[in-house]
Amino acid sequence: MTVISVSLSTNRETHVTTGATVWLTGLPSAGKTTIAYELAGRLRDEGHRVEVLDGDEIREFISAGLGFSRADRHTNVQRIGFLADLLARNGVKALVPVIAPYAESREAVRGRHKESGAPYLEVHVATPVEVCSVRDVKGLYAKQAAGELTGLTGVDDPYEEPLSPDLRIESQHQTVQESAAAVYALLSERGLA
Repeated sequence: MTVISVSLSTNRETHVTTGATVWLTGLPSAGKTTIAYELAGRLRDEGHRVEVLDGDEIREFISAGLGFSRADRHTNVQRIGFLADLLARNGVKALVPVIAPYAESREAVRGRHKESGAPYLEVHVATPVEVCSVRDVKGLYAKQAAGELTGLTGVDDPYEEPLSPDLRIESQHQTVQESAAAVYALLSERGLA
């Protein structure tokens, strides 16, 4: 009888397996996505599994066909919330930079996470509309001012600010790195980083 010896390598990359959703809400051009990607890099460097659920990408690939009515925006947020919860329950840090303008929609997402037991943190990137309109990363404020766009959140469509977010960031007063560090500190405080 021949004995074959197999050696399995244990030299695998170490991953931190505590999942959570970090929902970054705020006006267009508030800095949500920039903060999310900065935080994602730091978390990945420490061995966390991380996904950034960018609102623009979700609209293109998962919520294509939805408009910007209140009902469509709610549906979009619920789809993103479902994905975030699924990832969080499976050991991934889901960073979600999405406007999510309505409190009711955000509370439904929080409720889904509470029901599943997945940690959920709401971060309000509370950049004033005046600052956002100067940043105007996508040119939305300029289009709205020129009459080419209506329904811009925070200008001619409502944005319901979170009443008690887990963290409030005023990105106009700090660097992206400082904003990301504040979110990281919150994760650490909750035992999630």
